[in-house]
Amino acid sequence: MSNFLSITQIIIATLLAGAILMQARGSGLSSVFGGESTFYHTRRGIEKFIFWATVILAVLFIATSIASFLL
Repeated sequence: MSNFLSITQIIIATLLAGAILMQARGSGLSSVFGGESTFYHTRRGIEKFIFWATVILAVLFIATSIASFLL
């Protein structure tokens, strides 16, 4: 069981890192000089899906970490 949790945790961690990196914004040269535009917009389409996938993966990662600790 412990082996299964470890493998599951590695897979979730990899997917979570990928989901976080896909959300990177303001990585252009203008953000270096303070030219980052911070205006409100709603998430739509794939951006919304990636956001919720990141939240779910983070919750799953925490749950597997707690389960691994308790077992």
